[in-house]
Amino acid sequence: MDNVLLAFGLTVFAGMATGIGSIIAFTASKTNYRFLSVATGFSAGVMLYVAFVEIFLKGTNALVEAYGGYWGHWANAAAFFGGMLLIGIIDNVIPSAENPHTSPSEDETAPLQERPVTVSSRRSNAGSHPDHKKLLRMGLFTAFAITIHNFPEGLATFLAALNDPGLGVAIAVAVALHNIPEGVSVSVPIYYATGDRKKAFMYSLLSGVAEPVGAAAGYVAILLLVSDGGAIPPHVMGILFGGVAGIMVYISVDELLPTSRAYGKGHDGLLGMVGGMVVMALSLLLMK
Repeated sequence: MDNVLLAFGLTVFAGMATGIGSIIAFTASKTNYRFLSVATGFSAGVMLYVAFVEIFLKGTNALVEAYGGYWGHWANAAAFFGGMLLIGIIDNVIPSAENPHTSPSEDETAPLQERPVTVSSRRSNAGSHPDHKKLLRMGLFTAFAITIHNFPEGLATFLAALNDPGLGVAIAVAVALHNIPEGVSVSVPIYYATGDRKKAFMYSLLSGVAEPVGAAAGYVAILLLVSDGGAIPPHVMGILFGGVAGIMVYISVDELLPTSRAYGKGHDGLLGMVGGMVVMALSLLLMK
């Protein structure tokens, strides 16, 4: 029970990082995009290292024990690519124009540090701003897209922490770093459209709530459908670990690394990725 509460708490922490992104957008006088590049690269490094070195192997061990050396490896590979397929389907269900994985530019975020935009000022400046209804729609779709993406991310964080709290902490931090620029992506268009910082912050925060909700819903479904006396059978955990590894690799390659490359200079993203791998490797070795 203690592990369940800890795993859920870590998932809440990771999800709420979208709100941190919104706060940074409102308070920072200048966005440090090189730091964003290194941070997202670091997050990708953590996820990739953990996915291949730890989680994928946990799935392999559990499934080999359940199905034997031959079919266990086949089942784990199927679960891995099944996880990638799941997040890929989610990615393609959301229209690409409303499915951003990158933080807005410095010019786009500049108005967030200015005085709030009133209704009268929006009308007087209507000729110099984009259509507010279109911006609001874009912001809401962005929040919706991120919410859908966060369901499997939340379940991945929860399952990793449930099995290994130390590993769960590392993954929660990586997911949180990943969620910060997503929070900015939700806040910017909604603030442009409404001039309401509170509304922009709330939508940003709510998009992150999907992670603990996804974790809770997934865990309840697993317990109801496949649990054995309240415990998840080892072979089911093996399949879930294989799927989680696939989800994490997809997120790293499709979202984090492109974002890191887009906002960095030189080898910022690569250095961040290698740094994330080194830190993750050392933490795992020290926990042995």
